[in-house]
Amino acid sequence: MNILIKNATLISMNEKKDKIEKNIDIKIEDDKIINIGKNLSDKNVEKIIDATEKVVMPGLINTHAHIPMSIFRETVDGYKLQDWLSQKIWPMEDKLTSDDIYYASLLSFIEMIKTGTTTINDMYFMTEDIIKAAIKTNIRLQTSRTLMGDIDENNKRLEELENLLNKYNGKNDLITFNIGIHGLYTSTKEYIQKCITFAHEKNLPIHMHFCENEKEVNDIKKDYNISPIEELEQDFKDEKMILAHCVKLSERDINKLGRLNASVAHCPVSNLKLGCGIANVSEMIKRGINVTLGTDGQGSGCNLDLFETMKYTALLQKGINEEPTLIPAYEVLKMATINGAKALNLEDKIGSIEEGKYADIIIIELNNAVTNPINDLISDIVYNVKGSNVDTTIINGKILMENKIVKHDEKNIFEKCSQIIERIKY
Repeated sequence: MNILIKNATLISMNEKKDKIEKNIDIKIEDDKIINIGKNLSDKNVEKIIDATEKVVMPGLINTHAHIPMSIFRETVDGYKLQDWLSQKIWPMEDKLTSDDIYYASLLSFIEMIKTGTTTINDMYFMTEDIIKAAIKTNIRLQTSRTLMGDIDENNKRLEELENLLNKYNGKNDLITFNIGIHGLYTSTKEYIQKCITFAHEKNLPIHMHFCENEKEVNDIKKDYNISPIEELEQDFKDEKMILAHCVKLSERDINKLGRLNASVAHCPVSNLKLGCGIANVSEMIKRGINVTLGTDGQGSGCNLDLFETMKYTALLQKGINEEPTLIPAYEVLKMATINGAKALNLEDKIGSIEEGKYADIIIIELNNAVTNPINDLISDIVYNVKGSNVDTTIINGKILMENKIVKHDEKNIFEKCSQIIERIKY
């Protein structure tokens, strides 16, 4: 469909443009943005969207999540990370079926559409069912079959991932892959080496949990006889990495990380909920590390609303450092958009509104008591806008939500997911 967005207040995240541009039109042809300017012709346009007094910006990019964990929302209170996983989550996950994964993923994808996230980076299992749900909803997905354990038991996981790559990689613009190593603390060194070799062969980045809490760090030191950051320097020095959490890093560790090809997926809500601590992302930014935003799974991250994550990100760094000048609002917007695209190797395709890029666009309604008066638009978006302010979501040139109405049977999916959790919980 050819779409023309008219009269927008545009925050394009294009470094060559002004941060805010007024009265801008955006023309979309099929899946791409073909023209950005003022007073564009509506010739051959099938759909006109009036964005007067609304903000148009790139769809948000969630760089770390576990998509089917929508059904585990609010199961974590009172548990530390490893206890929550071993005593609650893993036993329930053992009962999940292919259909369960599909419907739980649909719920997450609807949540994304309604809250303005257009791309998500996933790590889970039964990955093909997640991919099917992404294709059904037209979500942009980067994914991996979670890799963990040792070689003798888990060669089959690499085989599953290779089969998915053969079936989907390069055959659908919405589906891309990385190598999802669960973590150093859940895998043997021998298995890690095999996963790294696989990443080299397939020319894919590595997505991995890293230094989420103190126990993980101590377990890695015990198993590897070196610190986590030293293991990265030793075995991952040539790899492009997306490292989730990075809470327990010293300034010396961060300095070393800055010399590697690593992006950090900062998940502040999940880290707070699990009592892990707060990652020192302001120091990471000083060291030139590409910091992005993630929600983690809803079991620990509560929801997939990246506007909420943006607010936590900014406030926490100012608070823990007692320095209100840290991380300006525009820097936080970069974390949620173009920085995420860079982490996923997609910066030439998404992350900013530019001619030639995919049309992954959200339109935000600001005509309400919480956001008015607008004294600083970018700060207003970071601190006051919520996912519920999203009016329209477009992914790959398709309108998935308009006037806050999603084109899916939400009620049926809610009912299915309630039935799933009732069956597997104990």
